[in-house]
This record gives sequence, structure tokens and C-alpha cells, in this order.
Amino acid sequence: MKFIHIADVHLFATPDAEFEWGENRTKEIEETFEKVLDACNEKDIDLLLIAGNLFDRSPSVEDLIFVDDKLMRLEKTRTVILSGSSDYITPGSDSEAYKFRSRTVMLPPDKTTNAYLRGINTCVTGYSYGKPEYKENIIESIDPGHKDAVNILLGHGGDKLHMPFKKDKLAAKGFDYVAMGYIRRPVHILKNRMAYAGSPEPLGPKETGRHGYVLGEVTDEGTKISWCPIARRNYIDISITMNPDLSTEEITKNLDEKMMKLGNENIYKIILRGFSSDNTSFDMTRIKGRYNIYEILNMTISDDDQKMLRVENEKNMMGSFIREVNDSYTVDERIRNKALRYGMEALIMAGEE
Repeated sequence: MKFIHIADVHLFATPDAEFEWGENRTKEIEETFEKVLDACNEKDIDLLLIAGNLFDRSPSVEDLIFVDDKLMRLEKTRTVILSGSSDYITPGSDSEAYKFRSRTVMLPPDKTTNAYLRGINTCVTGYSYGKPEYKENIIESIDPGHKDAVNILLGHGGDKLHMPFKKDKLAAKGFDYVAMGYIRRPVHILKNRMAYAGSPEPLGPKETGRHGYVLGEVTDEGTKISWCPIARRNYIDISITMNPDLSTEEITKNLDEKMMKLGNENIYKIILRGFSSDNTSFDMTRIKGRYNIYEILNMTISDDDQKMLRVENEKNMMGSFIREVNDSYTVDERIRNKALRYGMEALIMAGEE
């Protein structure tokens, strides 16, 4: 049985709305979801697992029709949807009563439900959200639903407000695979047995790294999964180490070369580290005009900063470090200054963490 596992799609979300590229993000999230459906057809997938937060809000009937129309494109694949912390479905609502035209099962809220798919002898078990939070250890209490079938647990959560669980307890349940949602980065929790799929399309600057879906297969030998990137864009942090000898033109050229290799469709946070004679005069106009820049964070230390730090930290660890370096490096002033600068930066960074 071949499956694709996704979660946290957040259809209709509007990330980065305040930026120029933000006007495209809602459509791109939809297009990436459609790419997942294309992959189901191309890879002859039996089952699509959606582990919560397919929508960015509690879906209306119109929202469900919107998704149902897209799922109708699936040629062979069955779909099982769990509602999550953002797209919870209130018990008794019109959305709970919606009947899919596609080969789709949406697990009902506020109860453990088994969806047995006879054609692929697979039982998907899960507990859909009927409200935003559950502090109880609900996921840990769920058992496989069918003795002689492939058993999959569809879950959503993992922190203290959203169905907390311990992976060892889940592993002992004997599910062939545990498909998790809620954490937006892909996490392989237990080799070939348990994973967070992460968001197919990243939704904010903290979600760095590549995004995609889990591709898996259950055979007589067991379960094997792999991860497939699919996102239209990625959030990337770029760190540039400065020194007083670098001109603004050289810094810009360095950044330009890095981002050109990574791709101008991605969204960047630029972090300037190191030292400069004057850290207030960087002109990033050209870079901002060519790439999607979410933030420029200036962490450099200027000559004036160094003097102030020495005075302010005379009686603490940084002050001790400065005195030690000054006492030890008395021959080569250039080496002494470098040691002071790099050490001061490291201490500042450690303090922030």
C-alpha cells in the first residue's frame, strides 16, 4: 500500500501580506496542494493522509466543496482527512455533515474513529479536533482499529495544549505508521514508523529549510518512508561576516552571488555579523530590488560599540575576557584586535541565546 502524508497546508492563509510577494502566497499554497494531488496520480498512490490543518480556518461548506472539487482529480487515490487545531469542525455543524463526492473520508470531531478502506485493506484511525485545544493525552490512548489490516494512526498535536504524547508510548501501540501534523517543519520522529510531514509550503520566516510531503509504502517487510520536497518557495537565512576592510559594494556582491545560487523565488533574512568601522551606513537598495528580503538584521559591532562594551562590561565576563586578551596579545596589534572582536561577538551571541 503506497501513501502520501501531508499536513498543515493552511489553504486560504495569507502569509507575508505586508510584502510585495505576499499577494501571491495564498495562490501558491493552493498550487502546491495541487502538486501533491498530481504526485498522487503520477506515483500511483493508494492513500492520501492529511493530518490536520488542511484549511487555515474552520471550513465552511463552501470551503469543503472547494477542496472536494480538487480531490475529484485523483484517479485512484483514497483520501482521509483529520481536522486540526486551526480547521477544527464544531460537532453538529453543517461542515461536519458534509458528504464528499470524491473518494474522501473526513474523520468526525471529538471521538476516536476508524476508517476501514476495504479495497486497500487499510484502517486509518484518528481523533479530529472539535475545538482549538486538547490538553488530554488523547493520541496515546488510541489503538489500532483492525487486526488483519494495515493500521495507520492519523494524529495532530504534540505540545501541552494540543494532544501531548510520548513517542515511546505510540511506538508500542503497533501501528504500521503514525502520520502526524501540527509542527510545520518535517520531523522524522521514529525511523520509518512515525513522522511530522511539515507544511508543503512554508508559512512564515521561522519555517526555514525545505518543505514537502512524506512518501511511504507498507509491504510484508514493513514500512518505508522518504521525504519529497515540493514547495514553491523557501525561507532562507543568510549570514554575512563583515570586517572593516569590506566596502558596501563588496558586501552587496557577496550577497548577490549567494542568493543568485539559491534562487530569487525564495524569501531571505540577511544577518550581518562581525565588525565594521561604521555599522549604520550599509546600502541594501540594490539587493532589496532584486530579491525577496523579509528582514535585514544588523548584528555587527562598530568601533564605537567596542569602546562602549569595554566600559559597560568592565566587571563581568566580557570585561575579564578583554583584560585577558590585552595582557596576552602584546606583540601583534592586528591579532589582538581580531581576538577581541571575535570573542566579544561570541559573548554577545551567547547572551542573546
